[in-house]
Amino acid sequence: MKRIRLFVVDDHPVVRKGVESIFDCEADIEVVGTAASAQEALERIPDLHIDVLLTDLRMEGMSGDELIAQLHQTCPDVRGAVLTNFHSDEDVFRAMRAGVKAYLLKSSPMEEVIAVVRRVYEGERWIPPHIAQQLADRVARDQLSNREVEILQLIANGMKNREIANTLCISQHTVRNHVNNVLEKLNSRDRTEAVTIALRQGLVRLRED
Repeated sequence: MKRIRLFVVDDHPVVRKGVESIFDCEADIEVVGTAASAQEALERIPDLHIDVLLTDLRMEGMSGDELIAQLHQTCPDVRGAVLTNFHSDEDVFRAMRAGVKAYLLKSSPMEEVIAVVRRVYEGERWIPPHIAQQLADRVARDQLSNREVEILQLIANGMKNREIANTLCISQHTVRNHVNNVLEKLNSRDRTEAVTIALRQGLVRLRED
């Protein structure tokens, strides 16, 4: 039986030991090495012929997403997964952009971590639903034009389409088109939900009277 060769990177020794212990009884997964930093991992991994890398995200020096991106240059067959406490929009976005196959939280059940390593080895992606939504929101934010953000701010200020049109010296038809685009990009049902999403993501601010 082919054993999955797993390498673990985390700057906390207790975490490394804990992750190793998770796989002690798994006949098809072998932890072939660990590292306390991304730099140490880059030095050791090429000689170990690993299949899956399981790394923390925020570490001293090089981050986990930077490690995975760099490893793809030297060991393109290695599949990277993140195991972290952090899951801000930017953390998730950078990790997926670096080529991460799975995004796990350290609070995940042991059985889930084991199952995800197997799925990553098989070439699958895995992201928890709430983190997938964060990623979708982050991508949508990038897609909003400057004009759409401007109109979204005016909506947050309580303006109607006519007032927005007068303020920006554009037609109400143009305003409606922009508003519809905003609703679609933010996957929101109405203006109120769009503003709520935009406030959460820091796109707009409520006006202080």
